[in-house]
Amino acid sequence: MTRFFLACGAVLAGLAVAAGAFGAHGLEGRVSPDRLDTFHTAVTYQMYHALALLVVGWATAQGWGGAIDWAGYCFLAGILVFSGSLYVLVLTDTGWLGAITPLGGAAFLAGWGLLTWGVLTG
Repeated sequence: MTRFFLACGAVLAGLAVAAGAFGAHGLEGRVSPDRLDTFHTAVTYQMYHALALLVVGWATAQGWGGAIDWAGYCFLAGILVFSGSLYVLVLTDTGWLGAITPLGGAAFLAGWGLLTWGVLTG
């Protein structure tokens, strides 16, 4: 799992940089300032949790598993659902997607809880 989480973290961090550049240079003037702010939120949360995946990868390399692995899966799910839904919402102006965004936020919270549990019990 170490390489999986490290690779996912690295790829998703790189994609966050690319998405941030796209938002700053490609979307400015094309979407409302509120939508641009929403896009920025998606990028920010993606980057934070991509870095968290690198921490998970490091922790699995130390032999910590169990809850740590599940934290990584939660971070991945959170990025896909939270950031992904916000990206699609902004790019397609599909407002109903905002209804699933909190599920991604819940996945992030679960991931941080599992990471904490794994560190304390691992």
